[in-house]
Amino acid sequence: MINKYFSEKKWKFLFLGIVSFLGCTITLFSCAQEKTNKNPVGYDLTTPKKYNMPNILQEISGITFLNGNSATVYAEQDEEGKVFVFPLGSKQYTHTKFAKNGDYEDIAIAKNKLIVLKSNGHLYSFPITETNKEETTQTVETKSILPKGEYEGMYANPISGQVYVLCKECKQDKGSKYTSGFVLNVQNDGKFVLVKKFAVDASSIDALTGRKKGTFHPSALAQHPVTKDWYIVSAVNKVLVLADRQWKIKGAYHLSSNIFNQPEGIAFDKTGNLYISNEGSDSQYGNILKFVYSPSKK
Repeated sequence: MINKYFSEKKWKFLFLGIVSFLGCTITLFSCAQEKTNKNPVGYDLTTPKKYNMPNILQEISGITFLNGNSATVYAEQDEEGKVFVFPLGSKQYTHTKFAKNGDYEDIAIAKNKLIVLKSNGHLYSFPITETNKEETTQTVETKSILPKGEYEGMYANPISGQVYVLCKECKQDKGSKYTSGFVLNVQNDGKFVLVKKFAVDASSIDALTGRKKGTFHPSALAQHPVTKDWYIVSAVNKVLVLADRQWKIKGAYHLSSNIFNQPEGIAFDKTGNLYISNEGSDSQYGNILKFVYSPSKK
């Protein structure tokens, strides 16, 4: 009788143990699934076409296209005051010296002017026709139009010509989940005027990615030519953030270090294909990654 009791009890505990183990396994699998890399609609962030950069662009930062034509890339790196122009996929390039060496972070085109953003918030512009020269004397610098801080991300609307800049790290955002942004107009003389300010509430990024991302530090931004959503890259956080036209975040996607070494620039061509530039390292070339846009892809 006693042996039978213990035998039944033993099988009961064994059964409960198996159920408990399966439950934990399912829970862990579910949690892992939640943190699996997801993709914005229309893209697969795991299957890019890679274009390696020439050595001079090992520290490639911002990239842009003229009128959404990706056949020609306009780029800069964060050491020399030069704009580089080259066919996508080629290591042959030309460059134009526009300013002395410094920490230049992003590039854009508006109203037939090339615009470069320096990390301290200073803006430089010169006619795009000057890119056929080794050095331009027509650079116009705009200082102190943005609050003191660190800046990396900029975008210029090809139709309106308005320029959008996001803080990477600004005093007014310290201790909050908000990231300050600014809208500017470029004038005919190449100078800039501040039009308005806005803010991006980044408090939902951790929940959307399922990962602890910390304070948001944008390094590049661009507006999708079809959906008009904003795509914002942060190299520090390894995240791609999507926001609507009013800058309300609607999606956030982890960027795998196996694919994105240091994402510093972003651009779209006119059909919606996505391009993200990455700085290189001791073991990797600087590159531009192309992600084909397929609107039906979920």
